[in-house]
Amino acid sequence: MARARVLFLCTHNSARSQMAEALLRARSGGRIEVESAGTVATFVRPLALQVLSELGVDASAQTSKTLERFIDEPFDYVVTVCDAANDACPTFPNAGAREHWSLADPSRATGSEEEQRAVYREVRDELEVRVMDLLRRIDASA
Repeated sequence: MARARVLFLCTHNSARSQMAEALLRARSGGRIEVESAGTVATFVRPLALQVLSELGVDASAQTSKTLERFIDEPFDYVVTVCDAANDACPTFPNAGAREHWSLADPSRATGSEEEQRAVYREVRDELEVRVMDLLRRIDASA
């Protein structure tokens, strides 16, 4: 049986979608093929990498990518993790289910670095809950 494939989408593919990709890859033990992309590519936010590493998740090899490269690829799930990406998301003709998770943008956090890191942690923790739920559903359908 082929591995399930999941694509996480966000506007800049710099924080939320990157964290979701890394968390699902780590929590599935690699048994799910997971990608992330944005409507535009930028860079992976250092604070996103830091808060993932607090959980033992290494996302340092991930890069920011645009969604165009994935349009024609088959995915079991396409998940938007920000409202702007949900609104701008094109149709993925080879996608199974499409979901939307409305999450705050941690890259807009202000204050000291520690205050910003706290916002990244909140988003990371919410993503962890949602990723684990998605993983349970994928495993149940296998």
